[in-house]
Amino acid sequence: MMHILLIHQAFASIDEPGGTRHHEFARFLAARGDKVTVITSPVSYLTGGLPDANSFSGNNPAELGGVEILHARTYPALHSSFFQRILAFVSFMVSSFFMGLRVRKVDLVWGTSPPIFQGLTAWMLARLKRVPFLFEVRDLWPDFAVAVGVLHNPTLIRLSLWLEHFLYRRADLVMVNSPGYLDHVTAGGARRVEFLPNGADPAMFTPLDRGASFRSANGLEDKFVVLYAGAHGLSNDLGVVLEAAAILQGQPATAAVTIALLGDGKDKSNLQKQAAIMKLANVLFLPPVPKTEMAAILAGADACLAILKPVDEYKTTYPNKVFDYMAAGRPVVLAIDGVIREVVEAAGCGIFVQPGDPPALAEAIRSLAGDIEQARTMGLRGPGYLEQHFNRSTLAVKLVDILNGLVN
Repeated sequence: MMHILLIHQAFASIDEPGGTRHHEFARFLAARGDKVTVITSPVSYLTGGLPDANSFSGNNPAELGGVEILHARTYPALHSSFFQRILAFVSFMVSSFFMGLRVRKVDLVWGTSPPIFQGLTAWMLARLKRVPFLFEVRDLWPDFAVAVGVLHNPTLIRLSLWLEHFLYRRADLVMVNSPGYLDHVTAGGARRVEFLPNGADPAMFTPLDRGASFRSANGLEDKFVVLYAGAHGLSNDLGVVLEAAAILQGQPATAAVTIALLGDGKDKSNLQKQAAIMKLANVLFLPPVPKTEMAAILAGADACLAILKPVDEYKTTYPNKVFDYMAAGRPVVLAIDGVIREVVEAAGCGIFVQPGDPPALAEAIRSLAGDIEQARTMGLRGPGYLEQHFNRSTLAVKLVDILNGLVN
């Protein structure tokens, strides 16, 4: 039996909004008899809010699926200025370190990035406890931040690159969730690298369900629903989606199309204001929901959208939402080029659209709405391909091998 300590500021359980990759893996480990302790923030990485008035006090353990969750004090300003976001990251880095010191009999410390600062915490704890340090790279920070203009101070960029390469070199193993990251982390000094891709659990979804309850609850019974589920931030380029919606709204043939934007993020309020100014009656904003409710919502969609800004750096990423869309059996409208395009095209389960091109996005949606049966056929190719290549249970078995290899 292993005891794994995971330092993860953005950790989300399946009962919370956000990415649940780590909780799903942790529950698998706990079910086979391993112990998993997670140190995370009480501040939601997706919404930027505190779940209740007592959460900021920290030190409030919980147990979810056999996984122990510890909340470390965190400055609650994730959706504020860049400086305040840094304060939030640094506050968690420090508080999670001292909390981690009190976790006993650990066999391995697992750090994950972003935010990259918590990787330093994981490295220090691993060295003090004299156990292996696993560093997981979920996106290429600071490259992504520089590419979209969030990080532009030359001194901060140099320091960030130094920290990134420091962690790559010091990790006993670097684990990446996209093949597009392999060359980058190796060039940055990683000595040993493993690829464990994002994926989904097919058992969570019902591809043949048409989602009547979701459609009825939102007045969408007679609509062709295109669903975007995820963060509403700078990288997600949802302004392009609003422009595409305006084009569709002006076309009589697409009057039945509704684009539902589900989730939260720093840019959501601005997007809502922009949609109101543009008088978009075909855009619906929905609040984020826990992973346990996503199957019913995806069942109510006719197609699903994944989009990022048109920067070369994003060609390396495997967005987790795409795998959920595939597991749900919904055709993917993909405005992201690169390695994830290769997955969707190999599965034959979606349409690629050049990022940053509202007319092309509108045309892809129009073509799916114009042939619903063909759209359904396309979407139903996704679950089989995902089952074969990106099944979360199969990936969890590989994770066990990786962890055992480090501990032993």
